[in-house]
Amino acid sequence: MKIPFISLILALSAPLNAEENTGQTWNGSTLSEATITKVQAAKTEYQKCVAGETQKPGYLDKDSRKATEDIMKLCEPSLGKMREVYLAEKVPGEFADRHLRQVRIQTTRQVLQELIFQQAARGSK
Repeated sequence: MKIPFISLILALSAPLNAEENTGQTWNGSTLSEATITKVQAAKTEYQKCVAGETQKPGYLDKDSRKATEDIMKLCEPSLGKMREVYLAEKVPGEFADRHLRQVRIQTTRQVLQELIFQQAARGSK
């Protein structure tokens, strides 16, 4: 009973998924070296902003989660420059946003971990 039901659901959903995937296609290899360099420069600027803010001693007095949130909000405009580069190259917004979200999540994890380590080191003295 379950196998025919599951087969029916999969058979009916396949055409729906095919229609959804045909909306936007983009080949990532179409970016020029100059564009990749611009994106990397914007990412480096973003990471410098985050690293500079993380080193400020005022964040050690706050809760590490709140401090991380404050740092990420402060450096968000730097990340916006990367999105502008993508959109100027006509990269679909969905793909640009996905990459920006990935960069933001990775950086947030790193900042949170760094602040936790700094607070733990300060507390052990």
